[in-house]
Amino acid sequence: MTVSETCERTDEIAGAYRHCERVVREEARNFSYGIRLMPPPKRRAMSAIYAFARGVDDIGDGPEPACVRLDLLDRSRQRLVTVQEVLRRRSDVRALEGHPVLTALADAAGRFPIPLAAFDELIDGCESDVRGARYETFDDLLRYCQQVAGTVGRLSLGVFGSDGRQRAEGLADSLGVALQLTNILRDVREDRMAGRVYLPAEDLEQFGCTLELDESGVFIDPPWRLHKLIGFQAERARAWYAEGLRLLPLLDRRSAACTAAMAGIYRRLLESIAANPAAALNSRVSLPTWQKAVVAARALTGVER
Repeated sequence: MTVSETCERTDEIAGAYRHCERVVREEARNFSYGIRLMPPPKRRAMSAIYAFARGVDDIGDGPEPACVRLDLLDRSRQRLVTVQEVLRRRSDVRALEGHPVLTALADAAGRFPIPLAAFDELIDGCESDVRGARYETFDDLLRYCQQVAGTVGRLSLGVFGSDGRQRAEGLADSLGVALQLTNILRDVREDRMAGRVYLPAEDLEQFGCTLELDESGVFIDPPWRLHKLIGFQAERARAWYAEGLRLLPLLDRRSAACTAAMAGIYRRLLESIAANPAAALNSRVSLPTWQKAVVAARALTGVER
């Protein structure tokens, strides 16, 4: 490779990372507060991971017919294989077709031991969404949470590094479950209006709820039953946070701060939902920007643990 080609390649990679960081800032705001606490090389690698994951998630939630979305998800698998082939054979990066997220991801995986194959599980979970999967038991839902969120935790560990990798992966998986359970509670009404129900059927039966909506988009179940259902799910999520946050002592200071910031924001979101189930069932609950910034600052100083 000539000096000119080397410079062009360096510029291409830098531009690819800038694109991924912009995706994180604009489309994954809660996670961005944690990622920005990382040193630049790890921050860029984390941005590449989240940008690819976000792209997969956007396909799953897209407006296209199911058959089209399934085809797009299959293309994401094929692109992932291309990235792996480029890394394995050290082949021409032109195979990535100038795709900024793939370019950044390939560079990041060449610098850090990122288990790219884990993305296949994320795609499996998004395919379940497209097919309209329902969950009879919590064990069924647990597997889905591990696919769409636990995998991202394991991918992140490749960037973080950790003491006791096997134990760390299990704890990262648990923290991912906690985050996904929080997402599910935040989006109960939005998901239901899109025809999706994530809460296990056994839990709905236990609390006498159907999650059916009336013509105005309001749940027809008695509010007190819905509130008990939300409280039960919130308590379950708290237990997964308690387990998952045992990951922090296994990470270096900046990686622990990143993780603590992400988890801290979502835990506060969970507590907001638990404190006011009615609001969560009628709109999408979020935290104010200043509160997210406070959580991130506390995480960096080690207070948010």
